[in-house]
Amino acid sequence: MDALLDPQTGSYTGTRTNTLANAIYLRLQTPLGSWWADKTLGSRLHELKREKDKPRVAKLAQQYAGQALQPILDDGRAKSITVSTSRPQSGWLVLLIEVVDAGGRVQHFQHPVRVV
Repeated sequence: MDALLDPQTGSYTGTRTNTLANAIYLRLQTPLGSWWADKTLGSRLHELKREKDKPRVAKLAQQYAGQALQPILDDGRAKSITVSTSRPQSGWLVLLIEVVDAGGRVQHFQHPVRVV
């Protein structure tokens, strides 16, 4: 069990988790190549902060998230990961992530992405 990170604040919540929440959060939130211990950890989602709110940007976000989460599949912690997007309001995309973990449990995560 890991200490749970709060996606809103980036700090610990004081509770424990046995889900892939921390792994998903860290892989999506960290800019690709910026962590000294593992240059493959992270995503390119930070590049979208300067993009216009267009349908092609939602497709890019979906692809970037899929690339960032692929190592979770590769190391066997998850059986499948599905990423889709929604646009709840102008200037924001929400990544809707469904993960089937190694034990067969389905987990759902949401990750907001700011766009211009």
